[in-house]
Amino acid sequence: MALRNGLTSGTSLGTLAIALGALTLPLTAHAQDSAAAQDDQNTATTQAQTDANAQSSADATTQAPDAGNSIVVTGYRQALETATNLKRNSPVIAEAFSAEDIGKLPDVSIAETLGRLPGLAVQRVNGRAQTLSIRGLGPDYSTTLLNGREIVSTSDNRSVEYDQYPAELINSGIVYKTPYAGLIGQGLAGTVDLRTIRPLSIKDRIISVNARAEFNDKGSLNPDIRSWGYRASGTYVNKFANDTLGLALGVAYQSSPAQIQRFNSWGYPQISQGDIDNGAAPAGSAGTTVLGGSKSYAKSDLLDRLGTFGTLEWQPTPEINSSLDVFYTKYIEKTPMRGIEFPLYPGWGATDQITSVGNPGGLADSVTYSGVQPVVRNDYDRKDTDTWAVGWNTKYENDHILVDVDLAYSTAKRRLQQIESYSGLSYGAGPGPSDTITYSANPSGVPFTFQNSIDYSDTSLVMLTDPRGWGAGSDIIQAGFINDTRTKDDLWSGRLEIVGKVDNPFIKQVVAGVAYSNRTKHRDILQNFLSLAGNGTGTVSGGGVETAPIPSDAYLGSIDALGFLGIGPQVAYDPFTLINNGTYLLTNVQSSSLPYPGNWTVHEKVWTGYLRADIDTMMGGMNVTGNFGGEFVFTDQSSDGLYSPGGVGAITEPVQGGAKYADFLPSLALNFNLTHNMKLRFGAARTLARARMDYLNASYNASISNTVPATGYKSIFSGSGGNPMLRPYRADGLDLSYEWYFARDGYVSVAGYYKWLHDFVNPNAGVLRDFSYLLPILSPTQQQAFLATGSNTMGVVSGPDNHADGHISGVEATLVMPLRTFVPALDGFGFQTSASYTDSQLNVYNQDGSSFQVTVPGLSKWVVNSTIFFEKNGFEARVSHRYRSEFLAEFPGLSASRDFRPTKPESIFDAQIGYKFQSGPLNGVGVTLQGLNLTDAPMVDYGDNDPSHVIDYESYGRTYLVGVSYRF
Repeated sequence: MALRNGLTSGTSLGTLAIALGALTLPLTAHAQDSAAAQDDQNTATTQAQTDANAQSSADATTQAPDAGNSIVVTGYRQALETATNLKRNSPVIAEAFSAEDIGKLPDVSIAETLGRLPGLAVQRVNGRAQTLSIRGLGPDYSTTLLNGREIVSTSDNRSVEYDQYPAELINSGIVYKTPYAGLIGQGLAGTVDLRTIRPLSIKDRIISVNARAEFNDKGSLNPDIRSWGYRASGTYVNKFANDTLGLALGVAYQSSPAQIQRFNSWGYPQISQGDIDNGAAPAGSAGTTVLGGSKSYAKSDLLDRLGTFGTLEWQPTPEINSSLDVFYTKYIEKTPMRGIEFPLYPGWGATDQITSVGNPGGLADSVTYSGVQPVVRNDYDRKDTDTWAVGWNTKYENDHILVDVDLAYSTAKRRLQQIESYSGLSYGAGPGPSDTITYSANPSGVPFTFQNSIDYSDTSLVMLTDPRGWGAGSDIIQAGFINDTRTKDDLWSGRLEIVGKVDNPFIKQVVAGVAYSNRTKHRDILQNFLSLAGNGTGTVSGGGVETAPIPSDAYLGSIDALGFLGIGPQVAYDPFTLINNGTYLLTNVQSSSLPYPGNWTVHEKVWTGYLRADIDTMMGGMNVTGNFGGEFVFTDQSSDGLYSPGGVGAITEPVQGGAKYADFLPSLALNFNLTHNMKLRFGAARTLARARMDYLNASYNASISNTVPATGYKSIFSGSGGNPMLRPYRADGLDLSYEWYFARDGYVSVAGYYKWLHDFVNPNAGVLRDFSYLLPILSPTQQQAFLATGSNTMGVVSGPDNHADGHISGVEATLVMPLRTFVPALDGFGFQTSASYTDSQLNVYNQDGSSFQVTVPGLSKWVVNSTIFFEKNGFEARVSHRYRSEFLAEFPGLSASRDFRPTKPESIFDAQIGYKFQSGPLNGVGVTLQGLNLTDAPMVDYGDNDPSHVIDYESYGRTYLVGVSYRF
């Protein structure tokens, strides 16, 4: 396929808040003696947090630390209190969040909620927080659980796309930053455990409904996506049969639009003297850096998502508890993208000429190009997903033993259709009208503004065609392209755990368990050229034509898609209609932008046995809790794929590969209770994260040379592909954390960590493979070259290996401060803030033993999250801010591939105000107004390691939500 590739304020806010809190803490010392706190819950069993999480679901009556009477704490303050208790009672170093009320989390999405926790950061996709980094390690290095069970993903790999989980259905969650033996599926960076409500933990019946309307200040950028959306949810929780049977049901529906203005560049070449000599650039402009091309869009994204959950919990006797959990989400995401692709730089497949250059010798601040033949784009992505998660758990417990049996199944199906549809002024940039384009650099905001002369809304000028002749190499009229990717992810799992309670001054209980999981992920990609069937001019072989008018049934009118860049209106049409009405012919092909066949299946069978001792003892008059133990993990992995013995586009043959290996993961966690409200935690553990699925796939391409290479490995065989024998990423880590809980919803913590990274995956290495299967097809010339290598059947396949290592370290500080602790008159006011600093070094080793350093994907050196809030007597208001410094982000590439690029710092402000009626006929009714991304912070990435060479600039606008809730 011939398409082209084309804090200060944030840090200071968080740092100031932490410094302010540190200054005021001495004033709160009087509060710690009277603070209400729970004793440590140090049983680190797999389900230990379930009951603690569930208690946040009720409007608990809590003893205030500064008063003798009981008060009712609800809303955001109750969520803080519950999350604080979850963190405090965790057996290891962890962070936690809790819903303000049934069906109501502090943020719109789970990802945004997680992104506010200390040391965590999110990446936005189409303006929504979607993927998560923990302690500087991106989504590939963490694991997500649902009710303690590992779940599948709708992505091509393992990373969970959190927007598939409605926030309204998640009641609480814990992020384990250090593991313990028995935490199944622990990640290299951390483990996220999302929790739904436990119905037998509630005090009274709950019926709760919520509804919100939303709109974006950019309006609607495309005629087929509306400017407003809505979401609604309902939850029912009740107990029956003398409180021995509990039922929890929830449903959430969301129809949420997003509007994205995207500038994209092809790159930034320098004008050469040769360009000047052949008349393509003006004299004196040699060495000037210019914009090589632009592919910019107005994108509209509509997410329609239905989510449901149900939990049936039965406790017939005090010793037996059994529960069945069912979770289902379905969402359809539609993303029309309309814009214009301008090939600009001579020699980059363009027929244009540079006529004037501003700022010669540097980065040009203005450039004029003539003879430009653009591609008018009407592209469309559609993603359909279904996710199921079913789990059954039964526990028996008496004074001496606990037996826990858990069985689960989760599955996810996704179909992603990506349509590119081209129109332009002529076929193959041939004779006909052309445009004159001038761009000017902007010191802030969108990088460039443009001026043009052609009216791209004129359907007598703009026609369906192959404007750049991209299909010529495949002997076809390429008027478009379609990637149709399907993935299916299935995971069966089971666990048996036995806890023996012992009477020992040092060991509280001994835990032994065994777990098994069987996971299969399949990816299939179908690619087709879109050519024109007829009703146009210039008939070619195969019945196609060079050009065709835009049919009236597909035409949507004229839109101001690129007005934000200064470019005039363009035609808009529906490419799905062109497929359905026969305007397009589909020709199957494998894109040359794929390094190897894109179809693969990965199988994983994992056995885990673990043994752990839970500590509860006294040392030097100080209570010490924690655990020590280890997991023995045996993995049997394999992959089915395809290889192309003749290179890209050749007939493919099936291929298989795999590996078996074992790991031992020891862990130690010690919690020193310095005082009733102060803890010092220490953790040491080995963790692992399995390689990405696309890295493990067995597919690869093969090529045969007619000559022996003059340098490098002496073989006529080579290729590129995956590596089904990859081992996991591994890390040995040390953690130290100090925590002081000076109020029921206030604490300060400081943590440091260091991880030694081993067996890190280098995705661009060279792996030796046996190519003896190609011997029967060698030509006489190739046979002679083969004999000259000593009949060497091995060859280098470009792909991933485990030849990288390094370290990552960091410091985190958190302060949650209810201001009443030192000024009673400020009851209801408070703030929470966290700041983390992370440093890393990753060394990649070549086959010759040399090495080079790369950036760890997802790592921001600085992450700051802060919220200032007021809540009292039903009134609530808060302002939140999250900041992350520059990081290496993942982006979708050509043909459903992926790219990594540095992304500039982000500083995002959200705000919310609301009121909940507490008496009268409206008792239980709450109203809320929210504003998201209030400063319209863009997402900006760049290339060439030069921040001025912007590749993508995406502006998402401000989103406003008006909501009403009722609980009775």
